[in-house]
Amino acid sequence: MAIVRGALQVTGSIKGVTFYTRVGSDKVIMRTKGGPSKQRIAKGAEFEKLREHQQEWGACVQFARAVRQAVGQNYRLCDFNLSPVWTGIGKNLMKMDQMGKQGERRLYLSTYRQALEGFSFSRNYPLNSVLRVLPVCNIQRDMLEASVTFPRINTVTDLLNVQRLPYFRLIVGMGTVSDMVYHPLNLFYNFEPLVDLLQGVCVEHVTDWYPADNVLKEQTIVLKMNEELLEFMTENVCILLSIGIEFGKVGFGGEIVEVKHAGCAKIAAVN
Repeated sequence: MAIVRGALQVTGSIKGVTFYTRVGSDKVIMRTKGGPSKQRIAKGAEFEKLREHQQEWGACVQFARAVRQAVGQNYRLCDFNLSPVWTGIGKNLMKMDQMGKQGERRLYLSTYRQALEGFSFSRNYPLNSVLRVLPVCNIQRDMLEASVTFPRINTVTDLLNVQRLPYFRLIVGMGTVSDMVYHPLNLFYNFEPLVDLLQGVCVEHVTDWYPADNVLKEQTIVLKMNEELLEFMTENVCILLSIGIEFGKVGFGGEIVEVKHAGCAKIAAVN
């Protein structure tokens, strides 16, 4: 693999060579095509460990997708590619299963909830540095309900408006992620969530736009999932509570629109 620098900025494929870019980098990466055939990888004894790794990696990708769905709109407030990071967290969770055979190890977030608690979607300006008040979070598992109380916000002292945009709003999401286990009879994936109906479910609340030069009174946002899902709730399901702040400006039609990459979020609590 080689990185193309300077004036040559190419993407796509040319005679067995692929050029592509990655999120968070302005470099163009080049790699050649080739390698063992799909049939050899699928059947060859020398690739047994690789197949086991691929099985587990597929489960980690499913886990990352479920987390993405569980945080709802807060996902778009990230300033780096979250999916591979969450996939890596899923792989680390699998490694904690010392009893399972490689390729069939469990992925249990419920045992290591701290793996995602406090996870920031922003590297440049984390939520705690932009919103300088401490929201109070409360999750009630037995009711599939959560609340976030934002203290009084004085935008002069409590808000870091880096781009000096005229409006902002708050986003709160509550989602669920299930533990995953190996299931050899599954036709599409070798792993499946223990509680499929609560895998990647999300409810969220987006506030109205507030002027960036303002004082907001204390407010509490309450989120609640459909009561019909309550009967499926078990200890193998985690509730993720995410909080984000987004900035906006007046668009061409006179309506307030969000500004890309002008916001931040984090997973505030996992229960």
